[in-house]
Amino acid sequence: MAFSLPGLGLPTQTSFATPSADTSSAAAQVARTEKLGERTEWRFEVAFGKQYTVKLVNGEAELWGTELAPNQSYTFSGYKGAVFTWRGCTIEVLGEAESEYLGQETDYAVEWLNVHGMLETLRDEAATAGPQGEGPRVLVVGPDSVGKSSLVRSLAAWGVKIGRTPTVLNLDAREGLLAPSGSLSAVTLGIQTEVETGYGMAPVSGPTSTPVKTPLVYSWPYASSTEEPEAFKGLLTHAALHVTGKLEANSEAKRSGLIIDTPGSLNDPKSNYDILGHIISEFSITLLLTMGSERLFNDLNRRFNQSRGDDNAIPVLRLTKPGGAVESDATFCKQARAQQVRHYFDGHSHTPLVPHRHVVPFSKLDIYRARSASTPEEQSFKSGAAAEEEDDYEPDAGGDTHGSGGALFDKVTPSTALMASLLAIKFCPGSHVDERELRDSAVMGFLYVADVDEAKKRVTFLGPHPHMWGDRALVWGNLPEPVPDLVS
Repeated sequence: MAFSLPGLGLPTQTSFATPSADTSSAAAQVARTEKLGERTEWRFEVAFGKQYTVKLVNGEAELWGTELAPNQSYTFSGYKGAVFTWRGCTIEVLGEAESEYLGQETDYAVEWLNVHGMLETLRDEAATAGPQGEGPRVLVVGPDSVGKSSLVRSLAAWGVKIGRTPTVLNLDAREGLLAPSGSLSAVTLGIQTEVETGYGMAPVSGPTSTPVKTPLVYSWPYASSTEEPEAFKGLLTHAALHVTGKLEANSEAKRSGLIIDTPGSLNDPKSNYDILGHIISEFSITLLLTMGSERLFNDLNRRFNQSRGDDNAIPVLRLTKPGGAVESDATFCKQARAQQVRHYFDGHSHTPLVPHRHVVPFSKLDIYRARSASTPEEQSFKSGAAAEEEDDYEPDAGGDTHGSGGALFDKVTPSTALMASLLAIKFCPGSHVDERELRDSAVMGFLYVADVDEAKKRVTFLGPHPHMWGDRALVWGNLPEPVPDLVS
């Protein structure tokens, strides 16, 4: 599939670390052996700036559906995970963890594997239907921090393991998939996911040790998916057309199906689950998986299953929340977003990247800032004349009804306020672009604002590619937050 985006670096699997003499605690200096019984998992939480290494000594184990190779070390930092084994295994762990323990309440894993079996049955039925056969389209919903992303990753990894090519779509802009946060991404997986990095890496300008993955990425530059609900629905409609078109062009991907991850903010009974209903309609969802909320399960079951006729009913299943699913506080989430930005430009410690520097005059830049209810009016760069024209924007069939009551974007003049921010390079032209095209255009890549010289009227960017981007619109959003320590 012809998805494209310059992107993230990929850490290689490293040799088992030798204990350091200056490690802060004696326990962190010694590799510990842990024996895991049948259907148990080793749960761990690692802080940012710390390293935690896991090595499979014997037996079989996996992390969110991806198997660990024997005697291969995997290093994690700023991570919360669980190494699961079906038949028992022995692992070695080394390093500091904020929490680590043996989890024995793992009934969720059996449920998840049963769902995988159900999806396989549907894929087999699609294969027997010939060219018109279409695999399952799954929507995973539930509150935040209940294991939705882990479920999606596991289902995708199990599918790839037996030769499927499922497509994963992430609609939670706070958690970038093969792109920094502030993005909605879709990727068709033809190779196994990575233990350390999950979905792996997107294309970079240089050789890599493993095949890259090529996602289709859209920018959603707001702090929440519900901040501009009509605009979000308009973007989803546009994304659904392109994702569906890609599936139609690839029969194996079409039969393998689509798995969609969603943010917890969409589970709003006050809006009658308006956006969820829009997703179900636009992406032709055939199966709903709910987690972490009995009310949500019953509401969706009543609306999309029981109350419809047999031809239109959508099965709704309620899955168990994993015992290891824990809530991430705001500080952890912010650090995770900053780490994504660093990996995008600098790579990882074992596969470093060297971002390219571009110095561009103000006159050659078309930068648009996403308007936000959380952005004080005095921080807006909209001119007085442009502000008077806000009433000229009217809703249209594409979903351009804005919760802010006006334009979605302000065209801005570069200033020091841009420092350390991330800009999305859109495929649309920078000049003479309308709001709808600016919103719906896919992302070519991302730029980091390293410096703004207001006296000389020029901006210094870091980018993953040596070539300039030409006449493209640049979108400045509210996610991710500025990362001031990227440039030393």
